[in-house]
Amino acid sequence: MVSDDAAVLDDARARVVTTGTAAERFTAFARDRSPELSRIAYLLCGDTHRAADLVQLALERTYRAWGRVGDGDPFAYARKIIATARIDSWRRTRKDVLVSPTDLRPGATPDGTQHVVDRDELVRALRQLPAAQRRVVVLRYLLDRTEKQTAEDLGISVGAVKSGASRGLDRLRDVLGAEVGTPSTSRKEAQ
Repeated sequence: MVSDDAAVLDDARARVVTTGTAAERFTAFARDRSPELSRIAYLLCGDTHRAADLVQLALERTYRAWGRVGDGDPFAYARKIIATARIDSWRRTRKDVLVSPTDLRPGATPDGTQHVVDRDELVRALRQLPAAQRRVVVLRYLLDRTEKQTAEDLGISVGAVKSGASRGLDRLRDVLGAEVGTPSTSRKEAQ
């Protein structure tokens, strides 16, 4: 727990502990931000076990670099590690074992919460995108990164981010429109 004399800043996403030892600050960071890092990793790779490995790697590297990044934005550092490690793992093996969208998660949740159902549909649709487009769409739109930030995180040009995002969103519109049963209009069809 945080002691009474520790300065705690309330953020919309997480608490940032600004006093205490480096190990205590890192522990607070890892505890508060691991769920978000896990969600990012899962959306990038689509596999729960690989996502856990990516988060573990990100936390390990963030801890080793804590002296440099602890006072800045350690979440951005860890997020970049996850994206880079995912790309590196794909490059090493040059294969990506894709899971059928029907095998990702079971059907609708028992409580019928629309938010959960929508998220499930989105994850299934994201799995149908090529890996490069999925990375761009996840970073750009689900994490609200700018085009420049997304390009820096992925090590690609801003133009590649724009085209990847455009193509990815068109594909998502097609997939989600087909799943919902409503006709979708991509930019190509509209012109």
